[in-house]
Amino acid sequence: MFRRVLPGGFGFPFTADSRIIKEPNHHLAFTMKLLLSFLLLAQVSFAQTINIFDRAALHFSPDSSGKYLHPGEVALDNGRIVEKQVTLPKLTQPTRITAKLWLHPIPVDEIKVADRYDRGGNVRLLLADSLELEVLRFITSFGGETSHEADVTQLAPVLQGMQTFRASIDTWVSPGWELDFALEYVPDSTAQMPDYVAPIYYQDSFTQEKMPAGVSTDIVIPDSFAYAVIYYTSTGHCTDGRDEDEFVSKPNVISVNDHVIERFHPWRDDCKKMRQYNPYCARWTNGWWSSDFSRSGWCPGDIVLPHQIDATDVMQKGQQNVSIKIENMRPKDENNHYGVWKVSAYVAGWKKTPLLWQNW
Repeated sequence: MFRRVLPGGFGFPFTADSRIIKEPNHHLAFTMKLLLSFLLLAQVSFAQTINIFDRAALHFSPDSSGKYLHPGEVALDNGRIVEKQVTLPKLTQPTRITAKLWLHPIPVDEIKVADRYDRGGNVRLLLADSLELEVLRFITSFGGETSHEADVTQLAPVLQGMQTFRASIDTWVSPGWELDFALEYVPDSTAQMPDYVAPIYYQDSFTQEKMPAGVSTDIVIPDSFAYAVIYYTSTGHCTDGRDEDEFVSKPNVISVNDHVIERFHPWRDDCKKMRQYNPYCARWTNGWWSSDFSRSGWCPGDIVLPHQIDATDVMQKGQQNVSIKIENMRPKDENNHYGVWKVSAYVAGWKKTPLLWQNW
């Protein structure tokens, strides 16, 4: 199951990536790093938290994208993406994995922050062949600090060993936001870790102009599974903040081998409860605040949980074709404004059916 924590905080304990290692005795520091690296690669037999991003700066600056980087980080997309390689623990027993995220606005003075607007973002993995797999999607609040937790145990096969992570926020200012991200590993006999995970699709700019007929991709499933699930995340947005496709949702259609297995409208109608986390949102003449409005699969200041699709009957051994189509997307108008979707999908497979399964 998934959990949210808003707002509040959580601590990042001492890990191999922690910048607390600043001991001038280089022999001691080297020994400590070797010991911690061994512990990370060893079997998870006790709870541990791996700090992946620590105050990573996400901003937009074409001329100086790397000016806020920490050691080991690489800036991409003019500073709106930060990339980092991290060693994760080896899992040899059932383990529950929790993603922990903290988003910090950058204060300009006692009243203002650098970026007061809600921005889309995520943390994702860069896998072999440059394929990307989304670990956690979020929307920043209107200028407020938020923290979140989500159970990501379904990603256990790819949350081990050496991995490359990317954190991103669609900001257009510099400075923009700071981000903390960590993974907590806790041995848990009830954790239902899958045997297989593979990316299907990732696109942060799914539009009518680029994908008028949707997209189609082939994946190869190496084995047969007793249970298979497609984790699909889709949020609708618009370039002018009006109507489609942010405030008018559209049908998302997922097919496997030309058979439709899911058709639904991503929608959140509970955004009013997020008002307290959006201190800089505007208030309209009818008394509503910008953060109150229902949206296509998201709310300002919250994470976005994947929609889970039972694909057991179709995602079996061999090559499978997966297609994704969003119907009636808003086309580009005379002012060059249009609807845009952020879409990602991956498949997880279990050789034994999980004891407990809740389909969201």
